[in-house]
Amino acid sequence: MAERALLDLRGVSIAFGGLRAVQDVSLTVQAGTLTALIGPNGAGKTTLFALMSGFLVPDSGRVVFDGVDVTGRAPHLNARAGMTRTFQIVQPFAAQTVRENIAVGAHLREPKRAAALAAAERVAQQVGLAPQLDKPAADLTVAGRKRLELARALATRPKLLLLDEVLAGLNPQEIAEMIPVVRGIAQSGVTVLMIEHVMQAVMNLAEHVWVLAQGQLIASGTPAQVTADERVIEAYLGHGTAARLRGGQAS
Repeated sequence: MAERALLDLRGVSIAFGGLRAVQDVSLTVQAGTLTALIGPNGAGKTTLFALMSGFLVPDSGRVVFDGVDVTGRAPHLNARAGMTRTFQIVQPFAAQTVRENIAVGAHLREPKRAAALAAAERVAQQVGLAPQLDKPAADLTVAGRKRLELARALATRPKLLLLDEVLAGLNPQEIAEMIPVVRGIAQSGVTVLMIEHVMQAVMNLAEHVWVLAQGQLIASGTPAQVTADERVIEAYLGHGTAARLRGGQAS
């Protein structure tokens, strides 16, 4: 089967005041893939997600989703077209149950409450929240809230799911338990692009990785290729540490 570009960024840039947060970024996400965007803190990764999904409008460049130019199109319209994102800061409706929270996402496709609640139950099974469906969202652990954020996005029935640090704040066991959940979503036919700092997850999950530093793409390739790239090592570690590593001087 021929590869099909689901998301295509063409020379996307944005500045805030004098700061160029994203500079001339071009990348293509193929349908049916699980890929990752990595980079040091402040690299512009979340800003790039906001440009993709319509929360920000680029100063220049184009965003093409599923063959349609969606540059600057409102997020709710992009969600209806099949592009959904999660957020680093998880904010569930605390007074509602897990089932009701997931149903909020399901209502994008299911106008009737009963159908939305039934869809919520199916999604909860997929992300491992089924035993907690009737629990108030406020009572969930950090790991539970991360799964809930994932479930709400998944309930919109996306073609493309943008995951913004879905593993942040989790302990090693929780990360290990979440990795097969993300893999399962991709295997179900949803295209996934994830921002992630947990390199264990990136190495385990991603077929292709883009590396952003100071708003610019500095490398792309398989996880093994980019983690061996000197520009990537320098971006994460700084010039001094990278030079010592190359010279075999690091302890």
